[in-house]
Amino acid sequence: MDRKKKIEKFQTVLDDLVNVNSLFTFAMFIGISFVSANPHSLVSQKECQTSQATRMLLMLDEVVSFVCFLLSSIVATALKMHLSTQLSEIDDHHEPKPGGLPMKGLRSFMITVSVASSVLGCVYLTLSMFNVIRVLLGNITCGDSDTVQAAGALIAINVLALLVYAPSMGYAVFQSHSMLD
Repeated sequence: MDRKKKIEKFQTVLDDLVNVNSLFTFAMFIGISFVSANPHSLVSQKECQTSQATRMLLMLDEVVSFVCFLLSSIVATALKMHLSTQLSEIDDHHEPKPGGLPMKGLRSFMITVSVASSVLGCVYLTLSMFNVIRVLLGNITCGDSDTVQAAGALIAINVLALLVYAPSMGYAVFQSHSMLD
């Protein structure tokens, strides 16, 4: 495979990462709007309702999740722009310029930041969804079956999804990056 096709494949993988981040960001905003529109618990027992601190923690998790997805998308987009300049040099039949920044190391760092912040965003999104459950259905310590089932399903499914997503995305990005060298 020639260098141009390798770069285009790598750009496609980066597009996929940005698209997944956009999907997660959309889910995060739905969570914020849902809880903001109805901040009251569905449980009637006062001792099972969450505190204001839990609602603040929910918002913090949402914001950190958003920032992680934003960082991942911005870094991936910057990397795509760098690759576009390399493509234009290939199209113009110019050799890549020697010297300057060590691009291989910089690309590896950018890829690591992008993938890691996307995974970290997923973790914080899961934490925020867990807090949504606590706010709406009551504290886990009260032992309500709906709360425990919702929290258990959320954690089990998201851990499974992260176990599939993180290695798959990491492998795809690093594999297509290694083809460039």
